[in-house]
Amino acid sequence: SVLNLERLEVDLFRGQHHWVPATQHLFGGQIVGQALVAAAHAVSRDEQVHSLHCYFVRTGDPKVPVLYEVERTRTGKSFSVRSVKAIQHGKPIFTCQASFQLNQGSPVQHQFTMPTVPPPEELLTQDELIQKFLQNPNVAERYRKHLTKIQAQDVPIDIKPVNPPDIFSSEPQEPKQLFWVRARGYIGETDMKVHCCVAAYISDYAFLGTALLPHRQYRIKFMVSLDHSMWFHAPFRADHWMLYECESPWAGGCRGLVQGRLWRRDGVLAVTCAQEGVFRVEQTPNQSKL
Repeated sequence: SVLNLERLEVDLFRGQHHWVPATQHLFGGQIVGQALVAAAHAVSRDEQVHSLHCYFVRTGDPKVPVLYEVERTRTGKSFSVRSVKAIQHGKPIFTCQASFQLNQGSPVQHQFTMPTVPPPEELLTQDELIQKFLQNPNVAERYRKHLTKIQAQDVPIDIKPVNPPDIFSSEPQEPKQLFWVRARGYIGETDMKVHCCVAAYISDYAFLGTALLPHRQYRIKFMVSLDHSMWFHAPFRADHWMLYECESPWAGGCRGLVQGRLWRRDGVLAVTCAQEGVFRVEQTPNQSKL
């Protein structure tokens, strides 16, 4: 329901907003997911998305809907390309190109090995972790308010961090994160493109923050995604638990690069993601939050 679009014309759609982050800017994952829905409407059912490449060009306004304009760039025998422009106030806020492929077998196959981690059944959800932090009597009131605000947000994703960071520490950490993630609710067996659109939504949540883990001593003044790319490798269910492996190999020049892999529980690599974002921080490091 978060990704449902209203068709206005053959290749023109309107999207509404569900969850808006505390920044009061549109959530990038929603724009990517809805753009992919619009692109998927312009290909045959037999074609499946294998990659998408996006740029966030303006900040989204949560007070007005988004228009998605699709261009049928190319329709080939094996591959089709669709270009999508997201528009608000008469200007593009986001551009995307998605490539779709008819199913083709090949003996050339390999993948990385999935990290060994505890299963999701043994871990606490993000909401349960916040509740645990709130029970700590030493938590300052302003952080208690911040955690309560996060807890009240209606995010349509279930998340179980494998190694949750100490949110009250400013000690630098390795720029790596592992989460079990899934869509809330039931999607079921349906066109694989639906699950890919939901995975696009999920992929942007907490992704860019991976690049900031080694720099937790700084207060973030501004953080926004610049671009986002995804490659889809194998069928999966977005409403089943998948392991999201995130890492940031580089940051500099007010930008940071993050890479991610979504693994099925059986060890199959389903999706690969990459994103670059811009950060601006206070030059004077923060003191400890305790």
